[in-house]
Amino acid sequence: MQTLIKIGVTYTGTDEKHGNYVQWLKGKDPVEIIALSPAHSDLESITSFDGIVLSGGIDMHPKYYQSSITAYPNAPEHFNEKRDEFEAAVFEISRQNNIPLLGVCRGMQLVNCMLGGTLEQDIGLVANAIHRFEKNDKAHGIHIVPGTLLNEISGLERSVVNSAHHQAIKTLGKGLTVNCKADDGIIEGVEFTENENGAFFLGIQWHPERMYKLQLSESPVAKNIRDRFITEIKSSMENC
Repeated sequence: MQTLIKIGVTYTGTDEKHGNYVQWLKGKDPVEIIALSPAHSDLESITSFDGIVLSGGIDMHPKYYQSSITAYPNAPEHFNEKRDEFEAAVFEISRQNNIPLLGVCRGMQLVNCMLGGTLEQDIGLVANAIHRFEKNDKAHGIHIVPGTLLNEISGLERSVVNSAHHQAIKTLGKGLTVNCKADDGIIEGVEFTENENGAFFLGIQWHPERMYKLQLSESPVAKNIRDRFITEIKSSMENC
């Protein structure tokens, strides 16, 4: 009998978007997906999860990357500071307890900021034409850095990903390294520079959970990431 895998996914704002994560993560494994949010989750329970996904969503409050500017191009009408605070705590708990972690879009940016990095508040008109969501996800190429964890997982040095963001990493957080960039130089993925004894972490700017909408669900930068995440969770569970 296979052991049930319990994965917490921070609630991204709508049931439809959350459902994409559920569909992507479950596969054929015995996986239970639980939505995490400040309104419905107890932080003390986070240690009971086998894996954590920090999902996409609206911009973080600029104070998380040492900025006082809240009025900028494409800024949200209202920030969700309760979510910011909650997810920052979830990241710290997952890190302290060596829980495998995947950061998707906003989730990757949050990890970068929690480690002292900063964000480009808006990537500008030219880049937004390539990266920003407009009715549907966009798609663009990425170059994957040889020898990185992402390169190992995907087996690729070049791929196509979906895109739905108007912010990007400006300066890297402590202990992070870039594993891929878009053709225009925007950082599209990060991982720990050295992680010999720590838990699995991968941060990606795209949305693998909805690459099926572009008929890319079998792409190694979607399917392989999911499979490796589950494998790392299983390994972590065995070593507990």
